[in-house]
Amino acid sequence: MTRQTFLRSAAVLALAAAAFVMPVKSDAVQVTAFQQAVAENVSRDDEIAAFYRDRGFAPIWTGDSPADFARRTALIEALASARHHGLPQRSYNQDALLARMASVRNGFDRGALEVQLTELYLDFARDMQTGVIDTPQRVHREIVREIPRRDAGFYLSGLLSDDPSAFIASLVPQSHEYTRLMKAKMRLEHAVSHGGWGATVPSRKMEPGDSGQGVVALRDRLIRMGYLKPTVTASYDAAITEAVATFQDRHGLTADGIAGASTIAEINVAPQDRLKSVMVAMERERWINRPDGLGDRHILVNITDFKARIFDHGKLTFETRSVVGHQELDRQTPEFSDEMDHMVINPSWFVPRSIIVREYLPKLRANPGAVSHLEITDSRGRVVSRNRSFAGYTERNFPFAMRQRPGPRNALGTVKFMFPNKHNIYLHDTPAKSLFSREVRTFSHGCVRLNDPHEFAYALLAPQTDDPVGFFHRTLRTGQETRVNLETPVPVHLIYRTAFTTPKGDVQFRRDVYDRDASIWRALSAAGVEIGGIQS
Repeated sequence: MTRQTFLRSAAVLALAAAAFVMPVKSDAVQVTAFQQAVAENVSRDDEIAAFYRDRGFAPIWTGDSPADFARRTALIEALASARHHGLPQRSYNQDALLARMASVRNGFDRGALEVQLTELYLDFARDMQTGVIDTPQRVHREIVREIPRRDAGFYLSGLLSDDPSAFIASLVPQSHEYTRLMKAKMRLEHAVSHGGWGATVPSRKMEPGDSGQGVVALRDRLIRMGYLKPTVTASYDAAITEAVATFQDRHGLTADGIAGASTIAEINVAPQDRLKSVMVAMERERWINRPDGLGDRHILVNITDFKARIFDHGKLTFETRSVVGHQELDRQTPEFSDEMDHMVINPSWFVPRSIIVREYLPKLRANPGAVSHLEITDSRGRVVSRNRSFAGYTERNFPFAMRQRPGPRNALGTVKFMFPNKHNIYLHDTPAKSLFSREVRTFSHGCVRLNDPHEFAYALLAPQTDDPVGFFHRTLRTGQETRVNLETPVPVHLIYRTAFTTPKGDVQFRRDVYDRDASIWRALSAAGVEIGGIQS
């Protein structure tokens, strides 16, 4: 702590302890004025109004009791930490608050201040616990996550505990991921305040054996970023190759140690932009700060990382590559959480209406025999003959459905994993295996395709059968569409993180393939979130 920070903190605590408010006295005029002011100021919030009515309009902040002092001290100290969490410190305006405290002269002023402190506390508590952005779908329509908001009573009753500072501290997401992101934020802020990572690297391919100024620029930037130990080499040697490969691995690139165009583009990203990614990730972590956590066993699909993972009691137990929705808005994979309760082995593919009318109907109008691998069915599920014309149908009046029966060419492959949801999103196998070798895997219509679906099934079935492999393959060999229920449903979280960490604390970065982080950062910035004290 610097001397300036220490003096400011001491002054804040002294003011919190001072008689800047008028204590509750027996004087009926003072009490009535305080109660009147509270009643008038809480009228716009039913929850706060109910809280104070239940207390007989007694103060929780502005009295002269040790408990009141402890609560206002806890709030002031918490507000001072807002910037460290990437919260909009200007919104809480600590200096104006302290000035307001010092200006109280009568019971009515004190009552108005009492309510202001409660409202400020609730704003801060909700921002800290579940995010600054309370409705993410207003920022991007495919962020359809339900934020686990708590009501005012939760925050106010918790504040009345014996240790209000501990309660406020408990509002911070307790996940290891949030803690590691905070540390990453501090490291990046240090880099920004100390001049960043130096000059950018020339945009030309460099590989082992090269030398010259481009290699020197690459070397210097890798050193500043912490991927390479200090060296004076001007040659693209083994140490630089290893540093580039490590960088690539932590940025979702092919880790071949060659600095090609995509690698250099990522190396040249400014620390300020990486810092924004981390701060957005912290906001997203607050959005899933659920009272019951993510689940002892849960599935986590990071859309930007193109991976699906199973966690058991906080430990990664299974991982596979994934393919997610295309960048086109109507095909993007949405963000939400739900519960997987069954899988279907040898599934039929019931073609989504959007695909039918936009992709297949134009082909059917031109040729009734088109897309012959799909059955056309009526409202009763009966197959419709193709010995007819579809030319008169439009997107609005096409009355039929389409399905693909189980088989080796089925679009869903051999198994699909269901967590029934209104978005019609699920995880599944695919016959298009070659796509899993791509760096950027945005090829689906929104569902998540898995590179290792059978192994994924074994992992899910393991808790309920002694022979998950045998059970799966016996069912598969029947060729019959078979629903297999999970005895214990598994929470599924489809998330979107361009910055995330490993258990060792390494920070990984991914490309913002849907431009969602850019939209979130604009919203955070508009709310007052700042980088290095400068709003951006």
